[in-house]
Amino acid sequence: MNTHLQTPIDYLKGVGPNRADLLRKELGIHTYQDLINLFPNRYLDRTKYFKINELQQNNAEVQVIGKLVKFEEIAQKRGKRLVATFQDDTGTMELVWFRGQKWIRDSLKLQTPYVIFGKTNFYSGKFSMPHPEMELLAEHESSLRSAMQPIYPSTEKLNNKGITNRVVNKIMQQLFVETKGRFVETLSPELLESQKLISKSEALFNIHFPKNQDLLARAQYRLKFEELFYIQLQLILKNLIHKSKIKGLPFEKVGSYFNSFYNTHLPFELTNAQKRVLKEIRQDLGSHAQMNRLLQGDVGSGKTIVAFMSMLMALDNGFQACLMAPTEILSVQHYNGLLEWCNKLNISIKLLTGSSKTSSRREIHKSLENGELQILIGTHALLEDKVKFQNLGLAIIDEQHRFGVEQRSKLWHKGPRKIDNENSTKPAIIPPHILVMTATPIPRTLAMSIYGDLDISVIDELPPGRQAIKTVHRYDKNRLDVFRFIRDEIEIGRQVYIVYPLIQESEKMDYKDLMDGYESISRDFPQPKYQISIVHGQMKAADKDFEMQRFIKGETQIMVATTVIEVGVNVPNASVMIIESAERFGLSQLHQLRGRVGRGAEQSYCILMTSHKLSSDSKTRLETMTRTNDGFDIAEVDLKLRGPGDIMGKQQSGVLNLRIADIIKDGDILKTARYYAKQVLNSDPNLSKPNNKAILFTYQQMSKYKNIWNYIS
Repeated sequence: MNTHLQTPIDYLKGVGPNRADLLRKELGIHTYQDLINLFPNRYLDRTKYFKINELQQNNAEVQVIGKLVKFEEIAQKRGKRLVATFQDDTGTMELVWFRGQKWIRDSLKLQTPYVIFGKTNFYSGKFSMPHPEMELLAEHESSLRSAMQPIYPSTEKLNNKGITNRVVNKIMQQLFVETKGRFVETLSPELLESQKLISKSEALFNIHFPKNQDLLARAQYRLKFEELFYIQLQLILKNLIHKSKIKGLPFEKVGSYFNSFYNTHLPFELTNAQKRVLKEIRQDLGSHAQMNRLLQGDVGSGKTIVAFMSMLMALDNGFQACLMAPTEILSVQHYNGLLEWCNKLNISIKLLTGSSKTSSRREIHKSLENGELQILIGTHALLEDKVKFQNLGLAIIDEQHRFGVEQRSKLWHKGPRKIDNENSTKPAIIPPHILVMTATPIPRTLAMSIYGDLDISVIDELPPGRQAIKTVHRYDKNRLDVFRFIRDEIEIGRQVYIVYPLIQESEKMDYKDLMDGYESISRDFPQPKYQISIVHGQMKAADKDFEMQRFIKGETQIMVATTVIEVGVNVPNASVMIIESAERFGLSQLHQLRGRVGRGAEQSYCILMTSHKLSSDSKTRLETMTRTNDGFDIAEVDLKLRGPGDIMGKQQSGVLNLRIADIIKDGDILKTARYYAKQVLNSDPNLSKPNNKAILFTYQQMSKYKNIWNYIS
């Protein structure tokens, strides 16, 4: 049954070595299988035949049945054109050729029924069709080619070498002739039944040769569902295997650290969302399997306190915990934030970054290994081989998308070594529990496809007392009003950020923009009444830190900066964020920057400054920012504008090289596919039941070929 789908494409009749070589290089088609999975981009609807008196002046492609009545050659400035009169029972039109006249005249027959296809022109009361596609009516009716004509992906090189859409169509027909159009079913009878799906063979036939719109829609749904179903199956299985095979450190109890913090030192009442997430984490930690959880929460939703309370659970069970952040500024901030709570609870906590002095490093290494140090906060420095924990129980990674997979696995290997079973004397590493945090909301459909193997928790409400940030869009000509507004805010004791874009390629230009801006702000806000900090990427770390500290302490009222302040600067007294050239920022960056204000109880503002010239994407971004503060809503719009690859970065978007489904447009099919993948695995985790035979076989083939579509047939 279809074993020959792995046959090299060279052997298909009508292909041959030269064409095969081009198909391999240009479209990645190596085997019969790859050709079957070359799905059309669009279709020409040839189900309708027009009468000549029904033609409209609308530039659409039409087909007409009729007979050639006569030919004539008409002289024009350069050479001649051939004109034929074409007639049906409602009227006549002209067919025109500007080249190949002799061949056309010799090959076409008068008074014989033809089907013509092409675009029409209307000139002095008459329709004409230049260079029509022509087929004898008798042949047209007997050909396998369907009424909906597929248009396949192509490249300039293929067209130049004569592999046109028509040629691809022909070799596709040949493939169906050789395989008799019969393909192995890849889904179970239950799935086909519950989703009312057509069979694999019908779907493949109707994606390439659809007889009508309805069959095409059913074929597309079936193939999209299948593609997304297997991606989800893979991710959910990975998660199940992880839970059953990878032992976790057992956190048996919630003890005195957690309870005394919760009862006496909690700075504010937890929101319901925070309580729900803590409960999910607690269940994971007590389950004897390794936790692998993604915690999503918008800027300012209170992820840090959830992270800290999770660390207390580790400490209560006699383990150490660490928190890794992508930048020094962010790790210093986490450290300062947690230090106060740790001192109250008498917990030892240290900070390790690239700029830690050698003497304090030695001390940290020593107290980590002998177990005196309970919590370590830091940057990539935590991953160095010298950093050895006595018994690391929980590793928290902040802003996960900035760390690669290898870096995460290095943390794994820092878990305690335990003799795993009686017979084995070799100690095995038990990996720490992993909690990954991000303030970049990931749209649901994308999270399901990229982090589908992680369990996901979401904090979706802001702490009480926080007011929504008011966001407005202003043009450069409103600058004086904006400056007046800043003065009023500073007057009542608030602080202001003014951020300039930074785009690596034009660093010099950006630096100039920043400096020009700084100078004009200095003129409008003169010393000694106003003090201004400036921070940018070309400064030394110590200088940057000095300026940041002045602003944090309230010694300066205005911070002029590039996007280095994007993540994690926490100044509750800052109430205004002004983003210059806001059209040069992406949505998620605008949202992150806006999140730097609104951290106190006062009303905060975000002002987006732009020039008058805006692209339609820029307008959509600015309109979205002024309309909503909801990070998930913003992430959905961002996904539509940029597509999945850009949002996740190259290393993770490989998951999403889909053949037929589209993660943005087919979100509903994705949810359905994930639901059914879960159902199947809940009732049959090993896929060993007879009715899941097709799913198991397909899944095994998939693991073998690593590429989802290489095996689905």
